[in-house]
Amino acid sequence: MKKSISRPVTFQRRRSTAALTRSAVLKLCAGNMLPDSGAFVFRALAFLFFISAGVFFWFVLFRSAHYSLYLPFPFPLPVPRAAPSSFNNNNWPATFGLILPSDPSEVGNSPPENEELRLERVLKDAAMEDHTVILTTLNEAWAAPDSVIDLFLESFRIGDHTRRYLNHLVIIALDQKAFARCLILHNHCFTLVTEGVDFSGEAYFMTSDYLKMMWRRIDFLRSVLEMGYNFIFSDADIMWFRDPFPHFLPNADFQIACDHFLGDPYNVNNRPNGGFNYVRSNNRSIEFYKFWYSSRETYPGLHDQDVLNIIKFDPFIMNIGLEMRFLDTAHFGGLCEPSKDLNLVSTMHANCCFGLESKLHDLRIMLQDWKEYMSLPPSLKRSSEATWRVPQNCSLDALQSIQLYDSKDKYLQTG
Repeated sequence: MKKSISRPVTFQRRRSTAALTRSAVLKLCAGNMLPDSGAFVFRALAFLFFISAGVFFWFVLFRSAHYSLYLPFPFPLPVPRAAPSSFNNNNWPATFGLILPSDPSEVGNSPPENEELRLERVLKDAAMEDHTVILTTLNEAWAAPDSVIDLFLESFRIGDHTRRYLNHLVIIALDQKAFARCLILHNHCFTLVTEGVDFSGEAYFMTSDYLKMMWRRIDFLRSVLEMGYNFIFSDADIMWFRDPFPHFLPNADFQIACDHFLGDPYNVNNRPNGGFNYVRSNNRSIEFYKFWYSSRETYPGLHDQDVLNIIKFDPFIMNIGLEMRFLDTAHFGGLCEPSKDLNLVSTMHANCCFGLESKLHDLRIMLQDWKEYMSLPPSLKRSSEATWRVPQNCSLDALQSIQLYDSKDKYLQTG
């Protein structure tokens, strides 16, 4: 029998991943196959990386689509260099709008938020306990730095106990640039853009753009009433110097300032001015605003204020039981009929004024007059006969000397 010869069996030890030399690592990075366990880890990490990148991409796309509903391309949300003091972590501005993209596919398949819901959110955030808000409208011409809106907001800050009402003021922007400016200046902004109509420029009195802007405002205010909110509407060229609420009459549905006040708040022959009114939300006021807006077709070519001067005599007002009152110019004055006693004034309107530069000139003087009055000691205030130095560049005579015509949105000066 042959002897079996046993040969030594040699075992080749497999190097662990941890024991790889620097040269081996370089080879692996150059494309050599990883050991089994290393390949698994590499594939797992690569899979997680691509999943994370995909999630991040869709998150960015969703956020872009979401914000474009409020301020669509090409008007991104502005970031102020220094946020106003009213901006803080617990009081972020309520800024919503009616601007919707013309093609929903531009921002994805998600349906846009209901317009009424956006308005409701802004009004709710700004409303007082009794559901009252303060509203003003703003276009690009009045939104420029050092223009009307800056003077309007300053009056709240320097007025007697009026600063708190900034918390309840909603600025209704009529174009995208006005909205962008509002975001820098104020907490409560809302966009109200009418398709096919450009409200951004200065709208000269009684031109086509002016009329469209005034009637768009009336229709919007009707919608605010229908949502259950009372409001003070104030043009931005009205300076707020004192709390107006003590001077509103009780049990009235609709109260409005006057160009000319005859001494009796019940007298329908008073000449109202639609730039300042206080309206309670109820069935009577809602029906009145519907009637007012529909009357633009009955009296074409007239603005809302002229139409109001006609329909205030209409039997419809009495039939619906609307209580209409006219506010005394001693408290709610204007350049048409200035309040004579600074101890009584609540608001002053730069009405009876043609042209933005003339308006700004007289508004600045008005604010300076108020500052000088407020700097007096209390005893001197009561005895003071201080009054306004305005109108200067603004005057009713200058306004009446201008004949406007609407054929091409131009104007002529006749004397």
